[in-house]
Amino acid sequence: MVLVASHGEKDEAETVVDFRGNPVDKSKTGGWLAAGLILGTELSERICAMGISMNLVTYLVGDLHLSSAKSATIVTNFMGTLNLLGLLGGFLADAKLGRYLAVAIFASVTALGVGLLTSATSIPSMRPPQCDDYRRKHHQCIEANGKQLAMLYAALYTIALGGGGIKSNVSGFGSDQFDTSDPKEEKAMIFFFNRFYFAISIGSLFAVIVLVYVQDNVGRGWGYGISAGTMVVAAAILLIGTPWYRFKKPRGSPLTVIWRVLLLAWKKRSHPYPDHPSLLNEYQNAKVPHTEKFKCLDKAAIIEDNAVANENKNNSWIVSPVTEVEEVKMVLKLLPIWATCILFWTVYSQMTTFTVEQATFMNRKIGSFTVPSGSLSAFLFITILLFTSLNEKVFVPLAQKITHSIQGMTSLQRVGIGLIFSVIAMIVSAVIEQQRRETSVQKHIQISAFWLVPQYFLVGAGEAFVYVGQLEFFIREGPERMKSMSTGLFLSAISMGMFVSSMLVSIVDKITNKHWLRSNLNKGKLNNFYWLLAVLGLLNFMVFLFFAMKHQYNVQHRVKGDKELENFNDGKVEDLENNWIAEGKMEL
Repeated sequence: MVLVASHGEKDEAETVVDFRGNPVDKSKTGGWLAAGLILGTELSERICAMGISMNLVTYLVGDLHLSSAKSATIVTNFMGTLNLLGLLGGFLADAKLGRYLAVAIFASVTALGVGLLTSATSIPSMRPPQCDDYRRKHHQCIEANGKQLAMLYAALYTIALGGGGIKSNVSGFGSDQFDTSDPKEEKAMIFFFNRFYFAISIGSLFAVIVLVYVQDNVGRGWGYGISAGTMVVAAAILLIGTPWYRFKKPRGSPLTVIWRVLLLAWKKRSHPYPDHPSLLNEYQNAKVPHTEKFKCLDKAAIIEDNAVANENKNNSWIVSPVTEVEEVKMVLKLLPIWATCILFWTVYSQMTTFTVEQATFMNRKIGSFTVPSGSLSAFLFITILLFTSLNEKVFVPLAQKITHSIQGMTSLQRVGIGLIFSVIAMIVSAVIEQQRRETSVQKHIQISAFWLVPQYFLVGAGEAFVYVGQLEFFIREGPERMKSMSTGLFLSAISMGMFVSSMLVSIVDKITNKHWLRSNLNKGKLNNFYWLLAVLGLLNFMVFLFFAMKHQYNVQHRVKGDKELENFNDGKVEDLENNWIAEGKMEL
């Protein structure tokens, strides 16, 4: 269960319309029907992304004859770019397109990209000559050339563009289908993000079990072709559901607001602070309560004498209103948590790269059936589904009884639990890899690939906590008008985790002279790389703990009612601020 409180404004509620631009009829629009149709698009995007990333490394190593390190870098760069482009998708939706149009456009782009990938992996001339076991053993295979890789890269990064645009908008568009001022819909909204993540985990499970098997045993073209067809169907369903959606009009570029506040604060840096915050521009009409954090930004809202004389108080390029200043502060408050979440996704990326490679050096047989290396990732998603269900049915109710809080666990507590799981996962991974290599080299025995299940289990459990906790944190703690960009910021943490993985692989490869990370894992020391990640993860958790304990959750209620405004006009500013704090007080 995830509690997502709204701190929206009254004027925002008035912009909710149906597809004809008329005020919404709540009995005919929104709710779980509309949200379910929208989530179908994300489910399809996840089928495409996971169906590609979880098994791409085996194609790069086995068919294109690239090294393990280079193949791992290609996969993590692809996933990193996909999530990073979520920022672009969120910006375009908030600034101009709106979430509905953004999802529809980027779904079409994703379908195009997967179609290109189907062609790139089906055309024989797009692959180097096949390599027999003797040449492979003596590293004499011919690598794919630049021309052969060009179409593959074009396909992957077209998918990254489309997938990033979908990811940054689909959760926000889905949450738009619930009116949090309606107690009945607010109750439904509580479960939205958990069920959203449960649904896309089902898509991931389908990808690693069904599509990976098709790719390995029927053909890459068939596997990716099914993904492309799934995306086309999802885009069609999204369009068919148009009459049932609720739409919120885009409110301008959030980056413009951020840039404007920072610029004005810098220009007015020499101005003295006013005697009281109530003298800042539009303080009495602030839709977000004033805070003392990042006080230097308050200078953007200082009203200069010439601004009053020229009646420029309403010109945001001359003086920012308190609401905009506080929204920028909200974004800045997210950054320390954003930074300390990156390393979790670096750990997660190992499940799509080196762990899959480990499986190829292990016994994957069940009777006469050989389990595809990428399909072992199913244990990752089964664990995610298990812990997502346990969160809703067991962990949160138990935490509610212990803490006497409706939330049970705060979003940062979820993230912290996930980070601990990731550290333990890397310790277990290092121990298992050392045992696997020693058994293979000294006894010439392949241990069972199911020894990889513990690390999949631990990372999956961690992701169930981190993903939901992060998504909740960024959407609830970010400004309402920047919801898509907040989701993009969350996705960029995943992106940076993938890029950090690529960077670490390159650094380790260079420092160790390619002794740790080799295509033949039996001649490398992958376990040392896992130990490195475990140490970095422990240090990162300590930094996270420091910032999480200092974080103050946003006040969720805004100024309302004539009585409070009268208090303000009577000079009882401090009482008003205390009321704000009391109304929005949350457990840290």
